[in-house]
Amino acid sequence: MGDQGKALTRIKILEPMYPNHSTAIINGETSGILNWNDIPYPSFYRAYKELSTNYWIPDEVDMKGDAKQYPLLSEEERAAFDAIIGLLATLDSPQTRFIYNIAEYVTDPAVHANAAIIGQQEVIHNESYSYVLASITDLKNQNRIFDFARTHPTIIKRNEPIMEAYNDFMENKTGETIVKALIQSSILEGINFYSGFAYFYNLVRQNKMNGTGKIISFINRDELAHSKFISEVIRAILGENPELQTDELVEYTNNAFKHAVELETEWSSEVLQGIEGIDVDEMVDYVKYRANKMLGMLGMEELYPGYSDNTMTWIKAYADNFTETKTDFFEMRNSSYKKNEYR
Repeated sequence: MGDQGKALTRIKILEPMYPNHSTAIINGETSGILNWNDIPYPSFYRAYKELSTNYWIPDEVDMKGDAKQYPLLSEEERAAFDAIIGLLATLDSPQTRFIYNIAEYVTDPAVHANAAIIGQQEVIHNESYSYVLASITDLKNQNRIFDFARTHPTIIKRNEPIMEAYNDFMENKTGETIVKALIQSSILEGINFYSGFAYFYNLVRQNKMNGTGKIISFINRDELAHSKFISEVIRAILGENPELQTDELVEYTNNAFKHAVELETEWSSEVLQGIEGIDVDEMVDYVKYRANKMLGMLGMEELYPGYSDNTMTWIKAYADNFTETKTDFFEMRNSSYKKNEYR
């Protein structure tokens, strides 16, 4: 394993004898004092501005219309609504803890600042699912929905690769495990939400559950910012630590994305079957398109030739707003992402 197995150093809260300008993204030295005007990766400030601008509060969204419409949904629509809300909660809940644990082993204090915002936003996302359910149904049904998601075999199977990478990092904190955990996090943020998002957008275009749809659009906007920032952190770590740039990691990443698409296909086929307005095959094509886009953010080649455009045309109004970035895998120096030389 070589240097890939080298243990990561946990940051100190404050170390005044170290420089403010971080000497490395992991296993470096920094005082812990953040001067946004003197950071190694200026794009982290762009990420901070984007993240901090995305502030919203769930209970500012009017849910009275949704409360009236929820009992009028078809049996299939209501079952999908419940299952997907529960699923989203199982994805967002661990993200808060994960991002904080990751930040403790990244030296650059700019990452800590962004992790704090991401963590807060994940908490808001989770509150929003509780808020949606409290607005439309009683506590007994709310608890049923959360328990359903926690115990559902397909959801457990779907979340397993991500939680395995997260737990590997928690138990063995190395450069290799942090990168793999961040890759799985980018899959969670950039792929695993999207069949669920599509379901709610499909309701909105039928003028159903508009309050829920508005909340989902806010969450969607946040997750796009999260996944962009996570991809930048991955590229920074790999760019500074060439010993991590292995064929095995490329293979791991490709396999992780393939497996995620397979699991998302299985889930979509189960939960979206028979939903008016959604073609499951079209949804699967959209997931492959999303995987290609997420890989592009890491500078990797497409896994699914012929899926470079979003053919799910109706969803473009809600979710198709990627920032294009062209770069080679492990390479940060491109027109939109440059590193200041360490001092």
